[in-house]
Amino acid sequence: MAINDSDISSALSAYIECYPDEATLLTEPLLLLSQGRDFASRRTFPMHVTAGALLVRSDVRGDAEILLVEHRAYGITLQPGGHLEPTDTTLIGAAVRELTEETGVDPGMVFPASQTPVYIEYGQVPARPKKDEPDHYHLDIGYAFTTAHADVGRIQESEVHGAAWYPLAVAERLVGHRIARAVSAPA
Repeated sequence: MAINDSDISSALSAYIECYPDEATLLTEPLLLLSQGRDFASRRTFPMHVTAGALLVRSDVRGDAEILLVEHRAYGITLQPGGHLEPTDTTLIGAAVRELTEETGVDPGMVFPASQTPVYIEYGQVPARPKKDEPDHYHLDIGYAFTTAHADVGRIQESEVHGAAWYPLAVAERLVGHRIARAVSAPA
């Protein structure tokens, strides 16, 4: 069964339970979700849900590295992720799908660090007339994953310019505090 608003609300509730200090930042999306408007669909405005993945591996010294992509549309480096598809049945599954699509990582080498999201961000997205999208908001729900040996494969060139492993400190400067949560995700 496809992801529905109840699944999204459950993920938000689990996240707020782990990170109660962020509840006020999520007041508006929680209010929108209470209206029940199929926020899994990319055609739902003013908000819809996206899924992201923070993949962590240890480098040869045992230090954490994070896999990031150079996003084509936004022109910045960030974690893999994107819109939900009608065939997605779980948010964490959508995050793995986006990770493997964009980076070519073998999904058999990726393991969830937690079933609870490690970040949820509510951010404005500018209008994209070519895609018939007005200004709107993404509720990006991100999960942490670990790997021992996964590496970048064939990237999704229509969405990303490249994908690479970054040391934790560099990844935090590029993407922000949510990176550290990937390394210390609650079990």
